[in-house]
Amino acid sequence: MVVIRLSRGGAKSRPFFNIVVADKRVRRDGRFIERLGFYNPIAKDNEESIRIAQDRLTYWRGVGAQASPTVERLLQQAAAKAPAAAA
Repeated sequence: MVVIRLSRGGAKSRPFFNIVVADKRVRRDGRFIERLGFYNPIAKDNEESIRIAQDRLTYWRGVGAQASPTVERLLQQAAAKAPAAAA
């Protein structure tokens, strides 16, 4: 099964996550198929905290990839915040 999940990077006490498509059997920070974007939980107000390639996300969901609960929550937050930023 293919999943869309977070892969941790960054330093100790300074987390940074890549949003990746990976085989479910591979470890969290191991091999992945494609990087879709990133999530920076400690981004300042003027920095971008999340970026996702929507076209690739749509493709992977179309071929059956399941998003992890955390990624699903981040996608909902990004969708809710995006129209407010454009207005």
